[in-house]
Amino acid sequence: MSELGDFIRQQRERSAISLRKLAERAEISNPYLSQIERGLRQPSGEILKAIARALYVPAEALYERAGLLDGTERPMVEAAIEHDRHLTADQKEQLMEVYRVFIAENQEET
Repeated sequence: MSELGDFIRQQRERSAISLRKLAERAEISNPYLSQIERGLRQPSGEILKAIARALYVPAEALYERAGLLDGTERPMVEAAIEHDRHLTADQKEQLMEVYRVFIAENQEET
């Protein structure tokens, strides 16, 4: 499975949203979203933006996993979390999720 598809599926499952509900929120078809999650399709930037909005995550998180960003745009906070040896993988994942939600909320306010 692709990193992008896996990430979308994980975020969807964490949010307890069905594939159908996410597709509806992002205004794309169920089959197309399923193909993205399975790594069979490479969505456009606009589709990624719609999925990110529906998942309440920054679009940049999806752009990077899709290879549209080289990672240098990534905030230093995310890099620090990823490289902290004192955190477990699960703790890192949870911190990243909280951080991205805060960023997404702040972007919506501006």
